[in-house]
Parts: sequence; structure tokens; C-alpha cells
Amino acid sequence: MTALDPSIQQPSTGTGAHIVGIASGNGPGPYVMAAATLDGNKVFTSDGEHVGKIADIMLDVRGGRIAYAVLSSGGFLGMGDTLHAIPWSALTLDTDEKCFRLFDMTADSIKNAPGFDKDHWPSMVDPQWGSSVHDYYNRRPYWMATRDVVEGDPRDL
Repeated sequence: MTALDPSIQQPSTGTGAHIVGIASGNGPGPYVMAAATLDGNKVFTSDGEHVGKIADIMLDVRGGRIAYAVLSSGGFLGMGDTLHAIPWSALTLDTDEKCFRLFDMTADSIKNAPGFDKDHWPSMVDPQWGSSVHDYYNRRPYWMATRDVVEGDPRDL
């Protein structure tokens, strides 16, 4: 078995989304897949509410990591949507239902989460903004979690 064997549940290093469900099929996924495959996936909260869809996946290009998934919620036909940057590590990919789950968040907590609109994006490289978003979702900032993996003993990978 290799580290990417789809028949075994992969532990999270704290930087990636968790995966649940039975991985099946040939080709890419669910451990390595095109980001565009995930656009439009529904997101459900711990109380079973559908709170929106994945609109974008934001990459930390210099660091080679996924920083955030952008959730689009509310609105009608794309008008008046509220966007929320959700730390990638807060999400769980449900391969059986082909959706994401936020097991630690309720629908009300998402409605009250810091958000923005399509014409007024925050500066996602601002560490103060990023830390506040990660704090809201009770996650360690991805740039800190990755540092521990990179600076740790390579035999632990």
C-alpha cells in the first residue's frame, strides 16, 4: 500500500480537507483531483442544512497549498450572494454524496460568519484577516500547520 492508497482512510496533517466515503472509480480522485471538479459542490453544516456551494478554491501559489474554499450562499441566480472564505482544513469531502460537510459549524454560524461580496474581496494575504477567519472556524492557520509538517521529522511524513 502507498500513502495514496484509496482503500484506506488518510489521516489529516491539519492542512487538508478530510475525506469520508468509499473512494471508487478509475482516474483522479478523491485524493488528487482537479480543483474545477469541486466547483459547485454543495456544502452542508453539522445540522444538515445546505448552506451554499463552492464557488472557488483559492491557492497559495507561492506556498503550493490550498488556502480556502469560497462558499457562495444566499442570493438568487448568483445575484446578492454572500461569499465566505472557509479554511480548507475545516471541510470534509463526502465522496458518497459528492458534497462538502462542515461538521463543526451550524447553518446559523455560517450565516453569521465573516463574508464579502463578489465586488469587494478581502486581501487574503493579510495575516490578520487570515488569522481571524481561521479563528472563526476554530482552525489553525494553514501557513502555521504546514510549517510544522515541513519543519518536522521527514520520516513522519
